[in-house]
Amino acid sequence: MIATGAPLEYYQYQSEKSRYVGIPISPEFHEFTDKERTNAKRQWGIDESRPLLVVTGGGLGASRINNAVVMVINDLQKLASVILVSGSGQFDELRSITPQNDQNFQLHPFISKDMALLLGAADVVIARAGATTILELASLARPTILVPNGKLTGGHQLKNAAVYMKKDAVVVVDENKIIDDPHILVRAVKELLSNPKQTNSMVKSFSSFVMPNAARDVADMIISCVK
Repeated sequence: MIATGAPLEYYQYQSEKSRYVGIPISPEFHEFTDKERTNAKRQWGIDESRPLLVVTGGGLGASRINNAVVMVINDLQKLASVILVSGSGQFDELRSITPQNDQNFQLHPFISKDMALLLGAADVVIARAGATTILELASLARPTILVPNGKLTGGHQLKNAAVYMKKDAVVVVDENKIIDDPHILVRAVKELLSNPKQTNSMVKSFSSFVMPNAARDVADMIISCVK
């Protein structure tokens, strides 16, 4: 038996041997209420009255995303408070050219705990397109802009992003284009924040990918094979 993280239509496996179960996600990744989101902003020391944009390139960071965000940080801050998780490799460089941490901007090299709290507080998230990251964001029901890394093995992040873009569940931005025009990110964030009806529809589609029983379903498949 084969367990898949995305719907079976995106695989070439034999359907009779395959089952779409999703990816097991920690329970802390769940949809926040408005009150929980406000409290989360407060815990992170962020202005509760403003939208929050969280940008994360994963554990190692993403230099192209980081550089684009820094180039347009003033424009982004006109739209929302910004928390940039840069990765440790570029942190010192970015610390020297970005605003000091306060209620409207924060730069962190890495978040070792409370990542769910941070992402749950966000009104918009910009992230890479790793399979687990995407489904964590879907579980949190956060409006999401994906910037897939096309250079990784087999272009798997491009394939991941395409699954969700096809269902109008996320916005996908080509990282090669943000090098020439980083304002693409500003426009994408502004569109999500200024069109709540459209954004809510996108989030609803995104949430439909959540498979809350993924861990149990995988365990059941393993047990059934052993039997």
